[in-house]
Order: sequence, then structure tokens, then C-alpha cells
Amino acid sequence: MAKEKAKTSGSTETTGHSWDGIAELNNPLPKWWLYTFYATIIWAIGYWIVYPAWPTVSSYTKGYFGYSQRERVSEDLAQSQAEKAVFRDKIAAADLEAIKADPELLNFALAGGAAAFGDNCAPCHGRGAQGGAGYPNLRDDAWLWGGTLDAIHQTIQHGIRAEDDQTHMSQMPAFGKLGMLKPNQVSDAAEFVMSLSGNADDEEAAARGKEIFATNCAACHGPDGMGNQALGAPNLTDQLWLYGGDKATIVETITNSRAGMMPAWAGRLDPATVKELAIYVHSLGGGQ
Repeated sequence: MAKEKAKTSGSTETTGHSWDGIAELNNPLPKWWLYTFYATIIWAIGYWIVYPAWPTVSSYTKGYFGYSQRERVSEDLAQSQAEKAVFRDKIAAADLEAIKADPELLNFALAGGAAAFGDNCAPCHGRGAQGGAGYPNLRDDAWLWGGTLDAIHQTIQHGIRAEDDQTHMSQMPAFGKLGMLKPNQVSDAAEFVMSLSGNADDEEAAARGKEIFATNCAACHGPDGMGNQALGAPNLTDQLWLYGGDKATIVETITNSRAGMMPAWAGRLDPATVKELAIYVHSLGGGQ
């Protein structure tokens, strides 16, 4: 590539660069482009002056207008909280049935309950409240402690096996671990439990397990295995299992017992939020 002094090519000045006889023209920039560029420089200088722009050692320049986006956000949040407070005060003062009967309060409670559920309950029960092994599905109609609005509210407030004076408390014995039943008796009892939902594979073992069940389990689960919500004893006749309904899982449950717990949310969430959660959970489809 040859470099020469600027010269003209016809009526247009060149930069003096050429390659294989092709010269680089030195066309001036369009005036509209230059004016726009100069305007952006002026705008930037003006922005630096009137708005917060430059960081300092411990803060930043405040600008002539004194504008603060953080303050605007804080103001918007405060206004939103003030508007919500009107409804939340009504919810805190009203009983659950009154909230449910008021369309405006009900819609607000459902929205607030959904948000609170996502923040506090979803890690265990799932985002869709579908539950998992050891965590109840809140969309079905199988409730250990009752599925009415009041019962759900009570459970959320005081928890299950939680450090609360009014918590739900029950304890299934570890029949195998404590030596109350021998391994073959545990197996027979498990077979009978499976027969209650039509899943038994060994009729003779189920027949032997029936007597074992009547002696050791019927006091809580009932003679027909239908359960007892007052004691938190599950219904063993349906196809809904908290920990699993296969033989091995049932044997494990009878042998070592289960003792799942749920926190008491009354000390962690305000009363209005607890009510919103109760109404939201009740609305999921399994509420009684």
C-alpha cells in the first residue's frame, strides 16, 4: 500500500492512501450528523449538571434537580403499602367467613395468600401446592387435621409438632424399632394396610395382619382404617399416601414411624397474612 500526500481525485480530496490504484476519499461528514453529535455532547453535559451522574468516594453528585430514583421507588412502595393497609386492616379485623363473603376482600386475600405461599410454603409443598414425599398435596381432599377454613387456619397458625402451645401433636409408635412387633408381624400388618385400598398381594398375610392392626393400629386409624382427623391419623383406605403406598414404604413407616413437622407461622407472619394463606390454601380445590 502506498501512502501519499493528500491530493484531489477529480473534485474530491483524498486522504493520500491508495491500494492497487484505488484511492481513499476524504469526504466530509454530513452536517446533520455533526450537529446531532454536538447536540448529544451538550445533552450529556446538561445531564451531568441536573441529574445524579458522577460517583464520589462515599456518595455521588446529587445534580441540580436533586432527583433520586431510589427515593421515588421508596415513595411508590410507601404509597402501595398505604393502599394495601386499608384492606389488610379489614382482613385482620374480619373473620374468615366474612372475608370469603366479601368479593373485594376475597380477591385481595387470594392475591396476598398466593404471594405469601410462594415465599413461605412453596419450598416444601411446591409452587403448585402439589406436595411430595412427606409433604402433603394441598389440592386433594385428604386432610390429616381437617380441611375447613378454620382447620386450615389453625394448622397454619400453630403448625404440626412445632414449638407452639397449641400445635397439632400426635405420635405414631415405632412398632418395629421399639420391639412392639416382630419383623414378620410388621410385614403382615403392612399387607393388611395395603388390602384396605385393594392393593394387597398376599391374602393370607393380610388376614394375619388384620388382627395385628385391630390390636395396635385401630385405636388411632379406626377399625375400618378410615383415620381420625382429631388425632391426625390418616385414612388408609384411599389411594393417597403421604410417604408412599408400596409395601417397602409402609413397612418402613410401621417399623420406624414418621414425625413430619410444620412450623407455626403465627409468630413469623402477621395475622392478616395467616388469614390470607388459609383462604388461598382452601381455594386450591381440596378445601372442605
